[in-house]
Amino acid sequence: MTQTHTAEPAAATTEAQSLPARFAGVLFTPRATYAAVAAHPRWLGIFLTVFLITASASTALLSTDIGRNAVLDQQISSSESYGRHVTQAQIDQMEKFAPYYAYFAPVIQLFGLSIGCLLISGIAFAVFNAALGGDATFKQAFAIVAHSGVVLGVLALFTTPLAYVRESLSSATNLAVFLPFLDESSFAARLLGSIDLIYIWWMLSISIGLGVLYRKRTGPIATTLLVIYVAIGAIIAAIKTASTGV
Repeated sequence: MTQTHTAEPAAATTEAQSLPARFAGVLFTPRATYAAVAAHPRWLGIFLTVFLITASASTALLSTDIGRNAVLDQQISSSESYGRHVTQAQIDQMEKFAPYYAYFAPVIQLFGLSIGCLLISGIAFAVFNAALGGDATFKQAFAIVAHSGVVLGVLALFTTPLAYVRESLSSATNLAVFLPFLDESSFAARLLGSIDLIYIWWMLSISIGLGVLYRKRTGPIATTLLVIYVAIGAIIAAIKTASTGV
């Protein structure tokens, strides 16, 4: 499980680790693993590994009728959650492109993973280096962020089969699942539905990594990320509620 102890110097573990060791270490011994990554910021192997896992999972799901129908249902429900009515002509257009979803999945995954890593690394580098006087390099920050993707990659191996069985892309690990009696169109249900335990785990993991890299305590970093995450979820929930007039 993810650890949240007080940060130790990033150079505490200077011995380089193999790719399999780093992959497993992010999940089971994150502090020591991130220390090794900070000392030896190799990112390409882990980046490609996470990409192959997530892209393969998405492509496999979207190669099935169940997966394609689940995407269509998600697109329709997403539009309607913002108060937009989906016409039959629009549904027909979506169905026309459905057979090509599996081919677009790897491209979308690669683009999303690349942009996400660059964006998060850039923000972390700006905040910790420019604002807080840190001395890490951008390569180190990028390597930490890339390795944190292992959490999302591994969980994709579990959530993708679950999505197939449920015939739905809706998250089975968001907080709204634990309060099924709430009205789905209410602000509370939408807020809880936007907060996913998978992303909370990922944020705890990346907080450990940044804490090790910049020799900061994990707690304040994790708390800041969680507050931002919940705030974004609250804004989205408020927009959806206002759009539907509920």
